[in-house]
Amino acid sequence: MMMKKLGFLLQLLVASLVKAEIVSGADEFTRYDFPPGFVFGAATSAYQVEGAANEDGRTPSIMDTWAHSDSVITGGANGDIACDQYHKYKEDVQLMAEMGLDAYRFSISWSRLIPRIEPHVTIHHFDLPQALEDEYGGWISRKIVKDFMEYADICFRMFGDRVKYWTTFNEANIFTMAGYDLGFLPPNRCSSPFGYFNCTRGDSSLEPYLAAHNIILSHASAARLYQKKYQSIQKGYMGLNLLSFYFVPCTNRTEDVIATQRANDFFLGWFVEPLVRGDYPEVMKKNAGSRLPSFTALESQRVKGSYDFFAVNFYSASYVKDNPESLNIEPRDYKADMAMDWKSMQENASSKYTPLPSSEIPLTPWGLQGVLELFKQNYGNPPIFIHENGQRMQRNASLEDWPRIQYLQEHISVLLDTVRNGSNAKGYFTWSFLDVFELLDGFRTGYGLYYVDLDDPELRRYPKLSAEWYSRFLKGGSIAPDGIELEGNWSSLSSAKVMK
Repeated sequence: MMMKKLGFLLQLLVASLVKAEIVSGADEFTRYDFPPGFVFGAATSAYQVEGAANEDGRTPSIMDTWAHSDSVITGGANGDIACDQYHKYKEDVQLMAEMGLDAYRFSISWSRLIPRIEPHVTIHHFDLPQALEDEYGGWISRKIVKDFMEYADICFRMFGDRVKYWTTFNEANIFTMAGYDLGFLPPNRCSSPFGYFNCTRGDSSLEPYLAAHNIILSHASAARLYQKKYQSIQKGYMGLNLLSFYFVPCTNRTEDVIATQRANDFFLGWFVEPLVRGDYPEVMKKNAGSRLPSFTALESQRVKGSYDFFAVNFYSASYVKDNPESLNIEPRDYKADMAMDWKSMQENASSKYTPLPSSEIPLTPWGLQGVLELFKQNYGNPPIFIHENGQRMQRNASLEDWPRIQYLQEHISVLLDTVRNGSNAKGYFTWSFLDVFELLDGFRTGYGLYYVDLDDPELRRYPKLSAEWYSRFLKGGSIAPDGIELEGNWSSLSSAKVMK
């Protein structure tokens, strides 16, 4: 198995080094070149877009607590109002219909719980009710498994007749790493000397693994409940979402190549292997030792196969360098257990928009191909959705967001090639439909197809050039290497009146 993995990894290394120089993709394509039933949509999440934080019985989540207490990351912003989609949802659905979206990915707020577009629903998107965090520690307690299953049961019962695609958790790997080891996202748990900030509670050595274990058990419990009680009637599907980097060895040294596989095991295999094979990757059990919980035989049986699809959020690739010295650290955290250093790529794979502005994400579409190939080669080619993919830009810069258009075009083009090469990808959602409250910087930057004027009491939406591009593509427009010709006086829309 290890030699097979290394052989596959070396093939991807060679391919990535070539693609880093020249981004390959379909020469000219339309959405109809994708298989029948392939879904194109856009995405948001409840706390980041809804607003109405204190209306209709909603109680605070750990996202509320974090956003109101952390001004360093969010710049003092929060999601109390956000884009006010709670009140403006009819207007937004109309925009989606006019654009031609097949589907809209959003989340249900656990702390709020109360079509023309196919809904893809996330049950937990970082927003655990604060009451459960206070009562028993949230995801570090086994009590959460029963409570999550009961919450999921309510979702299935109330909305299952209209929802066919359920995702239990968004970015389960990042939620546990950033929330329980590094401590910069809710619930802000970490321990010295680990963590980006001085957390007042937590254990970076143990809690990331404990929270992840309970998330996996919660996912499996919800999935088995759905399969037993609802699936035969509602005909829906259950999946899990993870953030995916495509890891590239810094050099062709064997140690860096093996470290890259180790990065994949710790980052994706941490959650994927239990669902596919019933247990954690061997290298995680070796490096984390007794800090990594074990599955009982019954739990392993329950977890294995508890999915209909996987979903990934992909933005860019990262370099990996072997760092065996980190295994000598005592105590050590999840990050040190990986025994590698990683570094985000800072350059584009093509030179059209270089030098790259600091707010933008490096353009590495071949990394998406690598991630999908990894699922195909290592995990049996399961059905997979790209739930998030998009370009970050300075929020008030311009409605003429050409870098975002290039980003979307090159990723969709490479996605088509990957599907033609046998990937079982089923759909693509760009992040995000609107400029939402972003977890890493509040409202300083945006990924949206639509700009939201936060200074306007009505929070008016303005389409960006990327909205027009995506709409043309969704409605069958042909995409050539130089893009789609767009009509209209776009410079007038990005006037000072709009972009204050």
